[in-house]
Amino acid sequence: MEIHISLDGRGDLAASIYRQLLAAIVDGRLRAGERLPPTRELARRLDVSRNTVGAAYERLVADGFLVGRAGAGTFVAKEIRKNRHNTAPRGVVQPRPAWRGAQEPTTLSPRLPYDFTVGVPDLTLFPLDSWRRLVGQSMRATGYTGPEGHPALREAVARHIGVSRSVRASAGDVLVTQGAQQALDLIGRILIEPGATVAVEEPGYPPARRLFAALGARVEGVQVDGEGIRVDRLPGQARLVYVTPSHQFPLGTPMSLARRTELLSWAARKRAVVIEDDYDTEFRYGDRPLEPLQSLDRDGRVIYVGSFSKTLLPMLRVGFLIAPASLQPALRAAKQLTDWHGDPTTQAALARFIDEGLLARHIRKATKIYAARHQRIAEILGRVPGLTVVPSAAGLHLCARLDPGARAHTGPGLAVERLEAYCGELPVQPGLVLGYGSVSVSGIDEGLRLLSVT
Repeated sequence: MEIHISLDGRGDLAASIYRQLLAAIVDGRLRAGERLPPTRELARRLDVSRNTVGAAYERLVADGFLVGRAGAGTFVAKEIRKNRHNTAPRGVVQPRPAWRGAQEPTTLSPRLPYDFTVGVPDLTLFPLDSWRRLVGQSMRATGYTGPEGHPALREAVARHIGVSRSVRASAGDVLVTQGAQQALDLIGRILIEPGATVAVEEPGYPPARRLFAALGARVEGVQVDGEGIRVDRLPGQARLVYVTPSHQFPLGTPMSLARRTELLSWAARKRAVVIEDDYDTEFRYGDRPLEPLQSLDRDGRVIYVGSFSKTLLPMLRVGFLIAPASLQPALRAAKQLTDWHGDPTTQAALARFIDEGLLARHIRKATKIYAARHQRIAEILGRVPGLTVVPSAAGLHLCARLDPGARAHTGPGLAVERLEAYCGELPVQPGLVLGYGSVSVSGIDEGLRLLSVT
């Protein structure tokens, strides 16, 4: 392995090699059992005599940090007490104000027996064998692509959303991203000026709110009612509005056609841009879907954002956006600056996955399973005094509001999310948000026995 050792040509070179190897062993850069380069090889790299390196090795062996094995080489000893304080300097440099006190990314914790986490699909439903086959084929035939994404995937996405969601787009309109969050980041980069006002739904999707704020925007939450975002309460200075009209996140209600028309009229008057996040509406359990804002838009003011993370597997990290032609050059340039071209192998495999009909088959199968879970949670929560289920006919989660003064309690082993966590404005709205991608129908019954409201 390559070991970085710095020698300035002065002093005791063997001692210097000894100290640097010792530091690498103690702080864990050289792990127990790792083989060091032969003395002849390291001496050649450092341009010193073999005896100099040999002296350093012999001292480390004598001190118990290295062990020599006849005919095999020199290895780091297995019983080494490491220095756990080998970290980067604390430093005095500070990030921009928007990033000070930033929320640390959450790490994955062990799943509880009854996991109602939001936004997690059932990984067991994914046709992994078919995916392995497609990835293998793509690895043998995929080269670099442009920042806009793999041509075959752009074609497949345009056909898929055109048929399933009536979105008006050609392959040239599709920009492939690393999930929906990168799509929002690219949009913000080219549209948000420092101090500009961005309107988001309240309650709404916290990562979008935090992202726009980090880009220097003044983010304002706008109340959502039974028909969607209150257009009459949009701040007059806002020039960017983020909405989830097909399945409001986290409440689950769709935006009415009248409210969609009102929002588009407002955007035209204010010369504003609307981001339509269509995050998990492939899974529908009733009600005819309304037309997307993008297909109703006649002024080129809607950017449509989609993702395959919740449809297939979160770790695939494939999303896309459809933007008006006037924004496409800037978005492609921003994509090239941040990511260049994404993962061409995954993109090529996903294109074949769609073209072979496997995506449509997966959605049909998963929808039946999720529909049963959706129905069962709604039935159980509907019988709990103090809770009111918010009507929903799509997606991977359900929301229930708590009556004034009521409090929810969860027993050990049950993971549910609070509606308050999705509120960015005061007063917060009390309630529960329950995902059902990670829990079976039988697990729903058992898990919700651990939920009580007083």
